[in-house]
Amino acid sequence: MSTSSPLRVDVLINGGGPVGALLACVLGGAGIRVAVVEAAPPEALARPGTDARAIAIAYTARKVIAAAGAWTGMRDEAGEILDIRVTDDASPLFLHYDHLDMGDAPLGWIVPNPAIRRELLAALGRTPSVSLLAPARLKRLERLPHRVEAELEDGRVVHAALAVAADGRGSLLRTQAGIKVTRRDYRQSGIVCIMAHETPHRGIAHERFLPAGPFAILPLAGNRSGIVWTEACGVAAAICGQDDAAFRDELAAKVGGFLGDIRLEGRRFHHPLTLQFTERMVDHRLALIGDAAHGMHPIAGQGMNMGIRDVAALAEVIADSLRLGLDPGGPDVLERYQRWRRFDTMLMLGVTDGLDRLFSNHMGPLKHARRLGLAGVNQLGPAKRFFMRHAMGLVGDLPRLMKGERL
Repeated sequence: MSTSSPLRVDVLINGGGPVGALLACVLGGAGIRVAVVEAAPPEALARPGTDARAIAIAYTARKVIAAAGAWTGMRDEAGEILDIRVTDDASPLFLHYDHLDMGDAPLGWIVPNPAIRRELLAALGRTPSVSLLAPARLKRLERLPHRVEAELEDGRVVHAALAVAADGRGSLLRTQAGIKVTRRDYRQSGIVCIMAHETPHRGIAHERFLPAGPFAILPLAGNRSGIVWTEACGVAAAICGQDDAAFRDELAAKVGGFLGDIRLEGRRFHHPLTLQFTERMVDHRLALIGDAAHGMHPIAGQGMNMGIRDVAALAEVIADSLRLGLDPGGPDVLERYQRWRRFDTMLMLGVTDGLDRLFSNHMGPLKHARRLGLAGVNQLGPAKRFFMRHAMGLVGDLPRLMKGERL
């Protein structure tokens, strides 16, 4: 046991990725003492060229990022989503969402993941009540009756009222707590890259449902777009393994000619796609957020947004408890968080899994029915507006941060 003087905080977050950093920023902005333990050095968290993902940020999720003081720096690299066009393979039938049907605001934004990491890291550095312990790893974590005690591998000690697992799909804290996980391997990989193109995208996000999986073209700032291209795992690896010219030609064929000449910016990557969810989102003095609690297919672009909703809900219950002089790691506080997030999480997991099952197949009758379904929703104003509100994050019991209110 280390004899060093412990760092005493209200909340200990294991994981300094976007979701963990966002939680630390919004809590710290409310004067709540937070320690973030992150294995990677700070300068590596947002290093260019190591991540080609373009992340969809919903209308209400942006308000949470703004509350963390991180949106201004992202804005120049963010592309507005003004329209969404959904098609099924080569069918002439489609579903089209226009932001003007909802008002003047964009439906959301597409932001390069390195920009998200960079600006959240900068926001952490501007928040006095947040201690970023990086690079550092947990050596020991004990969840005692009245507090959490953590010892890092370098000997530092942290005492907190609550531990938060923001340490990804393979979460160490979730595993240590014995929380069971249900997984489904889609046997697909998502190829991600960023391309520049000759013709403006006009803020239109395209999602094409193909037999191998969805293919998305996502508008970034300027004449640039993010690509999410789903293929069977072996096919994805082979495509990514081609030289730059061959990969560019294959990508151009997939995109079509409507954006003019294209060129690849940076590297391409491929990631296996899986679904997973936990039997619960809390344990004694422990809360799970983001990928530690749930992982879904990128078919609807909601993975990051669900993590941001976790952040907004957990931050609110923690802040409310401290304002009332209650224990932020107590069972009533954690149960409130779980009740708030559980149904919404399971609903979105079911929707994304169902969409993948519905569209990633070759069955003739089903293909015909789903194309008629897309066209039908396109003609039904109330139904279409409901789906647009859902994509914007306006449906459900929203935490204060997602409504643009103070924590």
